[in-house]
Amino acid sequence: MTAKFEAVILAAGMGTRLGRPHPKPLTKLDTGETIMRRQINNLRKVFGDDLRITAVVGYKLDWVIENNPDLGFVYNPYFDTTNTSKSLLKALQHTGPHGIMWLNGDVVFDHELLGLLESAIEAEQSFISVNTESVAEEEVKYTLDGAGNILELSKRVVGGLGEAVGINFVAAADKSTLIARLQEVDDQDYFEGGIELAIQKDGLSFKPIDISEFPAIEVDFEADLERANIALNS
Repeated sequence: MTAKFEAVILAAGMGTRLGRPHPKPLTKLDTGETIMRRQINNLRKVFGDDLRITAVVGYKLDWVIENNPDLGFVYNPYFDTTNTSKSLLKALQHTGPHGIMWLNGDVVFDHELLGLLESAIEAEQSFISVNTESVAEEEVKYTLDGAGNILELSKRVVGGLGEAVGINFVAAADKSTLIARLQEVDDQDYFEGGIELAIQKDGLSFKPIDISEFPAIEVDFEADLERANIALNS
């Protein structure tokens, strides 16, 4: 697939729960790659070397930049007082006119997962990647409307059908609307709050794409890192 979109990696947070002295995306995997470098390698493998990748940086940004000199960077100076809504906002405001696929900087996944997303990207269909096999209380969950599109998307969802895995896409035609809603939400809101508002207030359609056949593990704690390495070695 020739890239007609851009990719963004959200890597501004402090990631204190994992207990590392460096930004969480720089955590080493058993493969020898960092979490972030594995994401980059996967994106390049599937979408080609011409794909423009931008990282949103904040906490110890010089470490992230030095480890990934082949990327573009956007700085969130309020990384310690804002949440992912404002990091994604920064990215969307500083990328080009194309659609944007963004990844949480702590998600470990197999490159084959990205193949499930190609048709939606080509169709310029905004989407949320989901895992229907797990609905943990502390994760971002979702429900659907009558047309099968995302209706609710947050950690507060009751009766969730699955979990969002942190790999999402906003089509070019939907970007300005999502930007406006991300500006509107509270500084401490996750980007899912802006998506929910855009769905409820503006009628944007985000399609759920089930990637459950491939592991996608958000690394928050040491046990998550162990699970990710087991999945990579299996």
